[in-house]
Amino acid sequence: MEKISKEKIYILGIESSCDETAAAIVANGREVCSGVIASQIAIHQPYGGVVPEIASRCHLEAIAPVVDQALKEADLTFAQIDAVAVSSGPGLVGALLVGVSYAKALAQALNIPLIAVHHWQGHMAAVFLEHNPSYPFVALVVSGSHTGIVFVEEKNDYLLLGSSRDDAAGEAFDKIARALGLGYPGGPLMEKAALGGDINYFPFPRAWLKGSYDFSFSGLKSAVWNYLNQRKMKNDPVREEEIPHLAASTQEAIVEVLANKTIEAAREYGVKNIVLAGGVAANRRLRELFALYAPEMNLYAPSLVYCTDNAAMIASAAYDKWLEADFADLSLNADPRQNLYCDPK
Repeated sequence: MEKISKEKIYILGIESSCDETAAAIVANGREVCSGVIASQIAIHQPYGGVVPEIASRCHLEAIAPVVDQALKEADLTFAQIDAVAVSSGPGLVGALLVGVSYAKALAQALNIPLIAVHHWQGHMAAVFLEHNPSYPFVALVVSGSHTGIVFVEEKNDYLLLGSSRDDAAGEAFDKIARALGLGYPGGPLMEKAALGGDINYFPFPRAWLKGSYDFSFSGLKSAVWNYLNQRKMKNDPVREEEIPHLAASTQEAIVEVLANKTIEAAREYGVKNIVLAGGVAANRRLRELFALYAPEMNLYAPSLVYCTDNAAMIASAAYDKWLEADFADLSLNADPRQNLYCDPK
């Protein structure tokens, strides 16, 4: 299927990789015409995290209404949509299947191109909705499910430098926040609790993994849990006034590693531009550390609404694929462990 030449290309993006059912319409990869998100946070809060089966069922209920609302907000009809883009992985397989199946059916019914987008590509593309960083750049993709550093030499040319060996940074935030009784999702609640806390109050460990751009946060999680358990065993539970110090010390142990390793990668690859992407990119302390540790570099980060999972980022990433007529066929399937595509040299 060949692309059509016209002034504005309207791409409908669909995102359902975890617990957000999202649809958005973006013109020419930059102009957000609409963006709708059906959040499941309240549904999963009693469980302290995302329950995959519940997430899938919620996506099934929300996908059609969310797409209809996106069209309504953009004041467009299905007939005016030029392509359907969908996050095909990585993520929760059941959740991904809902979005992929809907996108395939819609593309076939409308006889328009289907575009598959790697979830990380979407997160990195989110920054282009508001900024225009030049290539090459190094991106830190960091969320509840993913943590990694990517060298982006040019458009659609990615080199994965390192990723998490165990817990993603956002996952560590969630689990530690639950242990502290802060609730879910952990990232924003930890950040709020850390206000006024002493970042050096508790000397929690940093896993630097020297010689690698990989990450590991399971040791930090265990250190916090062990400390809390030791306090309980001594009949000396953590007092309320200590929570800000615990939150600040834990947050610092996470964001210090994220910032330092990303800056190290940028310097090794000789780039001046750093892109933050993913839900944890919204963390203000993380952004502060980049400015503190590498003032000579240009930091690009999306607005908070584009840090967390959304469909505008999927539609934005899909536009570059549109320009290259890089379309998927109806054999497209959800891939929960999808590798980040890299162009051969």
